[in-house]
Amino acid sequence: MIGRNGAWRGLLLTIGAACATGFFMLRHGVPAARRPDREGPVPGMEFHEWMKHEEHAMSDTTLPMIGTKVASTTRIVPVILSGGTGSRLWPLSRASYPKQLWSLVGARTMLQETASRGVGAMFEAPIVLCNNDHRFLIAEQLREAGIEQARIVLEPAGRNSAAAIAAAALLVAETDPDAVLWIMAADAVITRPETLEQLLPAAAAAAQRGHIVVFGMHPTRPETGYGYIEAGRALPGVPEASVVAGFIEKPDAATAAELVESGKYMWNSGMFVFTARTLLDEMEAHAPAVLAPVRQAVERRASDLIFQRLDAASFLSTPDISFDYAVMEHTDHAAVIAGDFGWTDIGSWDALWDIGTKDAGGNVTQGHVCLESVHDSYVRSDDLLTAVVGVDDVVVVATRDAVLVTQRSRAQDVKKIVARLQAQGRKEAEAHNRCYRPWGFYESLIQDARFQVKRIVVLPGEKLSLQKHYHRAEHWVVVSGVALVTRNEERITVHENESIYLPQECTHRMENPGRIPLVLIEIQTGSYLGEDDIIRFEDTYNRT
Repeated sequence: MIGRNGAWRGLLLTIGAACATGFFMLRHGVPAARRPDREGPVPGMEFHEWMKHEEHAMSDTTLPMIGTKVASTTRIVPVILSGGTGSRLWPLSRASYPKQLWSLVGARTMLQETASRGVGAMFEAPIVLCNNDHRFLIAEQLREAGIEQARIVLEPAGRNSAAAIAAAALLVAETDPDAVLWIMAADAVITRPETLEQLLPAAAAAAQRGHIVVFGMHPTRPETGYGYIEAGRALPGVPEASVVAGFIEKPDAATAAELVESGKYMWNSGMFVFTARTLLDEMEAHAPAVLAPVRQAVERRASDLIFQRLDAASFLSTPDISFDYAVMEHTDHAAVIAGDFGWTDIGSWDALWDIGTKDAGGNVTQGHVCLESVHDSYVRSDDLLTAVVGVDDVVVVATRDAVLVTQRSRAQDVKKIVARLQAQGRKEAEAHNRCYRPWGFYESLIQDARFQVKRIVVLPGEKLSLQKHYHRAEHWVVVSGVALVTRNEERITVHENESIYLPQECTHRMENPGRIPLVLIEIQTGSYLGEDDIIRFEDTYNRT
């Protein structure tokens, strides 16, 4: 028989073991039930849901935690800003296919790398804000990355980061004003994402206390292309964070050297963490001219297939201003968390040289290139064989229709070339030779006054709009795959090595009913060959 003291001792030992087990689970994690909307249904509930259920039973127990404690039910909403064109990375990055959609570092595109940082038990499905013209490209790249539940929000035109961030906060606030948002640009590189992820709970904790948190990166060199942040006193309750003492926008070379030498300043990464409620309160106080029209644009938004379109009339009346200028330089609630997470804003070719793998001569190369007596240079070719001899510290980038050569030290000035090309009306300033469409892509092979030859690729199961042209006829030759062609009232199957003629003003459509890409050569003839000579009668992608 066990006495009363022995019974109590046994009970305490049992409770102690249970608490130890619970503490281990909290510190090291337990596998959460798989989310039905992401990976398929699995019996059981999410770990954070179980924790919420148990909160009342454990309300009198305080478990020791290392670092900043964040509410166990906190899930962060990643918000990806993908509206830029990256003109300083011309001729690769252009308005029709900007830098975030390219694989500049590694196998995945920059958008895919950014989105992958917001995948896991800590995160909700992301929100992506982008240009209308990129919507299908972004949807496809997210699908390829295994991110199926993203909310893709379409801006009718770029209005800088303040408007985009306000739109995201308003959308999230509709269901949870206290949700935590993590703002990321789609075109930054993070070489140590695990370090950044370790800092996120502290950022979320500071956000829940009413702060707008910016991640600061310890500078590795004087950089004139970045903004700088001065950290002040420690933030009470969040030891990893500091109050922001001041912002310095992109300095000149001498000032940048002084800032780095002082050891007091960090690079502004442009990544922010806050609750929707805090952000909207601060915008109401400091940027009401931005918030009011964006609120109206969100309220009047429309659904378009898998996308959400912000109301154009409302959004276009929004001032063009960055989030830093609109809010961060005025708020009393700015905080910074510093880290060495390998952040780089890929804003110029020099930045790609800086983070790239270098050969014995200090060169970073990609594609079909051949170097002789070249040092400390960045050379890239996406098509043509590019040979470089006897130069140092240069950037050479060759695409199918344009070549750039500049000193690395002048890489920031590439945007001036783009501005000159735009003023001259050169299509190379805005568009690539290869033009992407929701059904695939086309590229011009030969063009003259009255004829043009294109290569067209249609993805399996996709089809072009039902259309006609007033000024040109077309010949289609199937190279691979099978085409199902509508020509007026006819439906004709065209196989490999077969062709079909489409006379001027006939109503026509091309479909790919097969399981492999349809590749064909299109020969256009006529008095006018512009892409605007098209009348759409029916379109799967709502472009009529």
